[in-house]
Amino acid sequence: MMSLLAIVELGGYPNLLPLYQRLGFSVDVVGSQRKARSFLKKQLPDVIVAEYIFQSDFRDRTSNLETLMAVLQRHPEVKVIVFYLPEQAEKLALLESRFPLFARIPFPVTPDAVEQALTDVLAADA
Repeated sequence: MMSLLAIVELGGYPNLLPLYQRLGFSVDVVGSQRKARSFLKKQLPDVIVAEYIFQSDFRDRTSNLETLMAVLQRHPEVKVIVFYLPEQAEKLALLESRFPLFARIPFPVTPDAVEQALTDVLAADA
């Protein structure tokens, strides 16, 4: 069974837990990047689903994902799926130029779009 870590910081999309479970993932959910990094010290999931949050007020990074993605550089087998606001697509592209993402899903996030991305994960792993 593949494992999935869902990082739900702001939400604003449907509860996807039933979808993750229906597709056969064992799921853990955390509510912050700090908790996600702590989780990764103990366990490495097959998939991470996270929100991209652009933050221009950070001194040394531009979003909530830089630190997480830097940790994951040592684990390229972990597939990262990101939810993002369409108006932040250019900023996300800059992040993606440094760190590979498996899939990007724009808001409004739909279960169908997430299911397609996770089906692609399962197919890539088969």
